[in-house]
Amino acid sequence: MEVRARVWWAIPVLAVAALGCSVLSGLPGIGGGGGGTVLFEDDFSDEGSGWDRVDESDRVTDYRTGSYVIRINDTNSDGWANPGKSFRDVRVEVDASKTDGDDNNNFGVICRSQGIDDFYTLWISSDGFWAIVKIESGDLEFLTDWATHDAIRQGDATNHIRADCVGDELTLYANGDLLGSASDSAYTSGDVGLEAGTFDVPGTEIEFDNFVVYAP
Repeated sequence: MEVRARVWWAIPVLAVAALGCSVLSGLPGIGGGGGGTVLFEDDFSDEGSGWDRVDESDRVTDYRTGSYVIRINDTNSDGWANPGKSFRDVRVEVDASKTDGDDNNNFGVICRSQGIDDFYTLWISSDGFWAIVKIESGDLEFLTDWATHDAIRQGDATNHIRADCVGDELTLYANGDLLGSASDSAYTSGDVGLEAGTFDVPGTEIEFDNFVVYAP
């Protein structure tokens, strides 16, 4: 198994609570492909749907013409965003495309977020790696090593990411293929979200679309 190191510099993105924001349903092009009961979905066509909006020199998390973009302009840094929801067991799916930056990056899905310092995050990268990580009190703990998988589309390609957070099991898929799983019992419920980050090269930008949360 090929592995690589990861230096974690957490960016404390300001959480914008989305209490009371509407759960979108029946949006064109999403919500029907994965099957199961849809708990929440967003195609990001409504810029008032409740996700964090931050525009600073070192990171941007914001809507952009029917998608949601996370851009990181610093090295060894991550940024994330949440819609302000709370779920227990979920299957989260999203389409993600690299629109700028180095292939040596990380991006993916958050589940069971307790706030900016405590959550699970399930990553892939534009150079074909994946990992499952727990953030606790702002510190990073790898629940799996970084590893490669042929199912991850590299470069600027779009990847369909699926993250199952069910019971103590965290399972990651890319483009319909199982990448791997890990077990942890620290967080049992919380918000969902999106994340992207850099290593040695700044300027990673990931565009997300067709975000759906299903009951598992």
